[in-house]
Amino acid sequence: MDLASGNSHVLAQPTRARIFAQLVECRTAVSTGEVARRLGKHPNGVRRHLERLHEAGLVERLQRKGTRGRPGDLWAVASGARPDGADPSDYANLARWLARATPSGPAGLRIIEDTGREIGRELAPATTVDPVESFREVFAALGFQPMIQIDEGGFTCRLENCPYRTSVRENPDVICTLHRGLSTGLLSKLDPQAILTRFEPHDPDTAGCVVGVEGMAGG
Repeated sequence: MDLASGNSHVLAQPTRARIFAQLVECRTAVSTGEVARRLGKHPNGVRRHLERLHEAGLVERLQRKGTRGRPGDLWAVASGARPDGADPSDYANLARWLARATPSGPAGLRIIEDTGREIGRELAPATTVDPVESFREVFAALGFQPMIQIDEGGFTCRLENCPYRTSVRENPDVICTLHRGLSTGLLSKLDPQAILTRFEPHDPDTAGCVVGVEGMAGG
């Protein structure tokens, strides 16, 4: 994810850092109890840490539609989360070097998009109640800072951050094609009727890439 000042003291606490990392790994909203189970911690203590992360703007508190009775809290990485703490630079360099080395001819791009579809299907949560919200949660966890606008029969997603900007600068065709495939594969799992109708890459430094989807079930 991108970097910003102001949250280093929140994630400096080891348990909170582990909780945030778990939410990133889950890529979808999970309950307090599920986070606690994954970390081997008591739910009461985990809840206090989640509340602190929520106050810092790093996580969102959600409640699923259609839940019987009084729904419990669910937690997910916030769309605008910008935690401090840079990843090791070697990983960023490796991605940049791979982007530079990957062929971007028509045949190569077809393989890359197919690979992206496979990755997108793998990223989809095992179960989902709201495909649009699940799409947003996955892209939020990846660091794209997605903003969703519901349209008739679909939605438009504007990505306010490009977490892969250094790789895009090396080889935009490869990275954006992979991203397009990822979007298509994710949608195929969330809602088989959904069709990716718009994929508009922008300058990675200013972000604002647009993903448009139509033909969703119930739309």
